[in-house]
Amino acid sequence: MNREEKQALVDELSEKFQSHNSFYIVDASVMSVAKINEFRRLCFNRGMEYKVYKNTFIRKAMDTLGHDTSEMDAALKGQSGVLFSQESGSAPAKLLRDFYKSQAYGRNVTPKPVLKGAYVDASIYVGSDQLEGLTTLKGKQELLGELIGLLQSPAKNVISALQSGGNKLAGILKTLSEKEEAAV
Repeated sequence: MNREEKQALVDELSEKFQSHNSFYIVDASVMSVAKINEFRRLCFNRGMEYKVYKNTFIRKAMDTLGHDTSEMDAALKGQSGVLFSQESGSAPAKLLRDFYKSQAYGRNVTPKPVLKGAYVDASIYVGSDQLEGLTTLKGKQELLGELIGLLQSPAKNVISALQSGGNKLAGILKTLSEKEEAAV
């Protein structure tokens, strides 16, 4: 591969990094071809992409992100594949967790592909021990929905109180008018 081809590959990778909210770096080196194909199919079905790159290409492409990504250097050892997601930052973590469950790994067996690092909305997570925390991350849409719900809650309470108060007042007036008619 000549210099121009390498630069084109780094440019392509940096464009993907810029256009995706999150990406995960995983190691699938000891997986069989059939298992890797099964993993790629699962990625495709969930709208994600998995591709293997050289660590030097990943490092050069991450340098174009405009954030300090030096913490990810620990993840760039051995074989590295990149899992891209347009969705929330937790979607790839959930995909990995579901893939592990479908493979029924034993207690002493390290599940593959191994999470080496993740970049989610300019936050960096390094190590496979971060997977469970990454599955609970809420996406931008989920957070906005919760925020709108919290903002609407006080207004709904006020409207509800006014409506119930109005109904009580109407009930009291109706009862008083019925008593007056009965008295006459």
